Amino acid sequence: MRGETIARNYAEALFELGRRHEALQEFGDGLEVVADILDENRDLGLFLETPRIQADEKKRVLREAFEGRVPPLLVNFLLLVVDKRRQRYLSEMATAYQHLLDTHMGRTRVDVQVAREVSDEEATEIGRRLSDLLEMDAITRIRVRPELIGGILFRSGDTIFDGSVRRRLQRMRRSLMTADVGPEPGTP
Repeated sequence: MRGETIARNYAEALFELGRRHEALQEFGDGLEVVADILDENRDLGLFLETPRIQADEKKRVLREAFEGRVPPLLVNFLLLVVDKRRQRYLSEMATAYQHLLDTHMGRTRVDVQVAREVSDEEATEIGRRLSDLLEMDAITRIRVRPELIGGILFRSGDTIFDGSVRRRLQRMRRSLMTADVGPEPGTP
């Protein structure tokens, strides 16, 4: 829980900086770049987290990796994070910042799972219906999971809706297994 609090506090500070400089979305886009690179390159994350490597060397690598790719104030923020030895929380900071930004912009991110590939038109329709259902702009990330058999499963924050055929079959099976079939024929 401590790491979550640290990440949220840094994200809030960056959000306020973004608000003052009218760069909320730019910082959000830049943090997505940072988080994506850290996700794709575990070696960079390990490098940043290794205590034996000097902060100056970590800051040099961060400058090389991100200058010109993210706003200069965001690069300065990353360097400050290294100075404060909080670089292991960068991914969580990015997630917390995106949540703040989404709330500010009246939108929500929705993970959608479907059993088969969907066309662009179907993806647009899914996004529109989810926006109506959640009463805010839904930013969807659609993934294919054939084991769902059919239907749709989505998660938005703490809300999960499982309308998959697999889930319906599981409920039906449970219902049949616990059903009271009554007395055997021929017994009073």
